[in-house]
Amino acid sequence: MCANVLVAEDDPKQAELLRRYLRREGHSVVVVHDGRAALDAARARRPDLVLLDVMMPGIDGLDVCRGLRAESDVPVLMLTARSTEDDLLRGLDLGADDYVTKPYSPRELMARVRTLLRRTGRGSGEPVYRVGGITVDPERHTVLADGREVECTPAEFRILEALAARPGRVLTRAQLLEHLHGFDRFITERTVDVHVKNLRKKIEPQPRRPVRLCTVYGVGYKLVGDRAP
Repeated sequence: MCANVLVAEDDPKQAELLRRYLRREGHSVVVVHDGRAALDAARARRPDLVLLDVMMPGIDGLDVCRGLRAESDVPVLMLTARSTEDDLLRGLDLGADDYVTKPYSPRELMARVRTLLRRTGRGSGEPVYRVGGITVDPERHTVLADGREVECTPAEFRILEALAARPGRVLTRAQLLEHLHGFDRFITERTVDVHVKNLRKKIEPQPRRPVRLCTVYGVGYKLVGDRAP
């Protein structure tokens, strides 16, 4: 089950570990480091799950949890170094769905995440594709380039999804045309080239020197991880 997860953790090392654990499970992850950013990200991105550290600067995790509960029913998993019963009960009373106490094991944390997503019916069964700095989410029909959401036409999305599902593999123009079936009765291989050109403007650091959506001359196109131009 793939989900969009918001991680609010002020310790950069812990935040990066959480990102790695979650991405290995196939989840899309956004990380923030303070309470205000957590509330803003939750409103903007509408995550399927929030992993929320209690001890954060400014607005702490308990106040963030209170704010989230006033606006949504997103599942909240608290990360806390506070192990007293009163502290844990306070978090649950504010609306947290579960908690883990630091230090926690990655296996336990991921098990709690899976249980919460399954119990709340969040996330999707479709995979989220990540190739270098590009993320393609078929369920939400979204594309991120270096964490920035980009707008794609339906045809552009179909092409990018087909390539992202087969990273590094060359797809011919004829194969890509099959993914555009139904968009245009008179679609041609030249149409694929136009869509690729437009995609490069949206996902490449330098569209005229593509390092992600690459041409294999005489064959077709492939999507690869970032590399030096």
